[in-house]
Amino acid sequence: MNNIPITVIISVKNEALNLTSCLEKLNRFNQIIVVDSGSTDATLSIAATLGAEVLQFVWNGKFPKKRNWTLQNANILNEWVLFLDADEFVTQDFVNEVEIKIQESNYNGFTIQFENYFMDKKLRYGYGFKKTALFKKTKGAYEKIEENFWSHLDMEVHEHPIIEGKIGLIHAKVIHKDFKTLEHYIDKHNAYSSWEAQRYMQLKKTNNGNLSFNQKIKYGLLNTGLLPMVYFLGAYFLKLGFLDGKEGFYLARFKAHYFFQIQTKVAFLKLKK
Repeated sequence: MNNIPITVIISVKNEALNLTSCLEKLNRFNQIIVVDSGSTDATLSIAATLGAEVLQFVWNGKFPKKRNWTLQNANILNEWVLFLDADEFVTQDFVNEVEIKIQESNYNGFTIQFENYFMDKKLRYGYGFKKTALFKKTKGAYEKIEENFWSHLDMEVHEHPIIEGKIGLIHAKVIHKDFKTLEHYIDKHNAYSSWEAQRYMQLKKTNNGNLSFNQKIKYGLLNTGLLPMVYFLGAYFLKLGFLDGKEGFYLARFKAHYFFQIQTKVAFLKLKK
């Protein structure tokens, strides 16, 4: 049954609540690698029980971080790699489509889309989420950001893959549903906003022009101070997030507050200069 020539790479740390649901749906792929960062819960035993290969990654504060390190060091048996998080669960429709799409020789990568859950509710509106997480290992790698010793994130969370050639789209969606607590969601985004603030300060210093269209919009609005309000109005009203009930409101507010955190942390970093 393990006949699809794709290596699935799952980066984890203390993901016992999510990992079983993730791994159980990957049985049709012929190589599964779990890359751990010193988990202290049952993550490693779950990975071993469900037949995944396990690698340990210890970050030294420099390039490469976890995903690029895996591309450079793991024994990846297939040309195609699919990067997932432990709270991302493939569906049969997704697997069926991927099996066909990777045979299309004019593509070197594919963007995957997500069906998002928040507070246990499936959200149908608001801003969608997608990322290019399926690509040929010889044609792509995650961007290198000069962050030696200022970053506290050992994995490429905000970095995008740089892929040679054409990129297609997988229409069937992957389920994004985190079984951890709301407190974990808040703590995670607090950490992410600190990284984003440091990244913003670095961009201001280096005048880095290699930004995507969406990144240019985000950092432009960050400059004006309007990003939190613009995001909330867009997600809740323009993208009809209000139709998702209170969960749609809460998510729009949380994400707007995330951008407010970035703005506040940037202001604080500027004061410290």
